[in-house]
Amino acid sequence: MGGKSMKKRSRLSVGLVLAVSFTVINSVQVTAVAAEFSMKQEPAGDIAIYIDDQLFTRYVTSDKVSNKCYFWPIVGPGGIKMTRAYPMQNVEGEKQDHPHHRSVCFGLHSANGFDTWHEVLTFTKKGKVDPHKAAHLGHQVHAKVSKAEASGNAATLVVESKNVTPNGEVYMLQTRTVDFHVADNGSRVMDIEIVLKGIQDKITIHDMKDSGLTVRVAHSMCVDAGEGGCIINSNGDANGDAWGKRVSWVDFNGPVEGKTMGVAMFNHPNSFRYPTPWHVRNYGLFTANPFALKEVAGEKDSGDVDLAKGQSITLRHRIIFHAGDEKTAKIAEAWKAYAK
Repeated sequence: MGGKSMKKRSRLSVGLVLAVSFTVINSVQVTAVAAEFSMKQEPAGDIAIYIDDQLFTRYVTSDKVSNKCYFWPIVGPGGIKMTRAYPMQNVEGEKQDHPHHRSVCFGLHSANGFDTWHEVLTFTKKGKVDPHKAAHLGHQVHAKVSKAEASGNAATLVVESKNVTPNGEVYMLQTRTVDFHVADNGSRVMDIEIVLKGIQDKITIHDMKDSGLTVRVAHSMCVDAGEGGCIINSNGDANGDAWGKRVSWVDFNGPVEGKTMGVAMFNHPNSFRYPTPWHVRNYGLFTANPFALKEVAGEKDSGDVDLAKGQSITLRHRIIFHAGDEKTAKIAEAWKAYAK
């Protein structure tokens, strides 16, 4: 559909009709700020999501270097970019580590031994790829857009992808439903539901620390940047003490472009293994990992998950990109409203 945009009550085709209709989304507060969402499928196939004709984020499926789909950029309140640009873009002053931490993404370190967390860039040093490590890389292959709607202060994107081995064998299906809205305080909200479905006789998702829904926050927000960034969770654990805790929510906030901004991630009570362990690091990694009961949460028993053919699990999270710290943004109150 090239450059055709999806405005209020408009329609477009991406191999199916993307009908525009109003979608009721569980918002942070009852009343939301006036905002107009629209969508556009770009020539390469990526889906761009706009708020008042300004880019909010893009669901990237066209990256030939990465083995995963991801959302980038994330433009927060006031037009401030909330996630790290590397490796999609080189920005002076950004820390360039862990190239597989792509803005907002999802990956599994090991599902039947195949890795969609890391990618080829992870194992490339001085232009050479480590063939042994790269041999275990799986791929998230974008399959289709099942639904794309935008109307007023709401938008919904449903996408399907296949996890495949290096030989192209499909071993898992993923369905992601993402509902977008703007809260009445101006925060930008993504409700993300991920359904993982096994399609082989048995799929084992292993207990490893590097798995789950991930945000790599803007570098200046990081605790390690030394500019006042901090991590706080629903139990009051801060910075390094927040790592590994099983809690309802975590907020990562600090200075970005001269203003205090924050990213909160919630775990819904109906999500698989609520409350999830949090793999959140001072250098900017922010991951909800329900699989690493032993490696992250420090529990005695392994968190390995076996999926029989046709069996699925569902992960439910909300990500809020907000101005101010967690108190200014009333994150604790927002979680209570979300959890109802």
